[in-house]
Amino acid sequence: MIDVFLLLGSNLGTRELFLQQAIESISAQVAPVKLVSSVYETQSWGKTDEPDYLNQVLMLQTELSAQDVLEKILGIELQMGRKREVKWGSRIIDIDILFYGDQVIHDFNLVVPHPELYKRSFTLIPLAEIAPDLIHPVFKKNILQLKDELKDNLIVKKHIFE
Repeated sequence: MIDVFLLLGSNLGTRELFLQQAIESISAQVAPVKLVSSVYETQSWGKTDEPDYLNQVLMLQTELSAQDVLEKILGIELQMGRKREVKWGSRIIDIDILFYGDQVIHDFNLVVPHPELYKRSFTLIPLAEIAPDLIHPVFKKNILQLKDELKDNLIVKKHIFE
């Protein structure tokens, strides 16, 4: 079994519900979710005039290939109504593969570890919550070390459910 870490994000509509629906779909269509971080509210990144995001990191264990995981999560995004119209634009749901075991993958449609994760507090903060000792296979540093080295000044805070 391979440990796979996914980042979920939503900044449109009933964000909490979309995260929960994504977790349920991932559990049913990809593999059972083993670990779930808290939900974090984050300023929009990339296109800063967009609504705030809710982000969450999941860990699952699977025997599926990385390409199969990618295909399934892209299918879940489509099922949930994701539209890819503008780079970094608002979205109902976004699901990114952060890590696929300790593999380094450079395919035409998939780069793992996620190439931007070490720069993003909205990724490293929830990831550090559930996997602080996970070693980045390229940088050879654990997630806590990468989080401590962040230069990102986005406001990331635990989301309070109403």
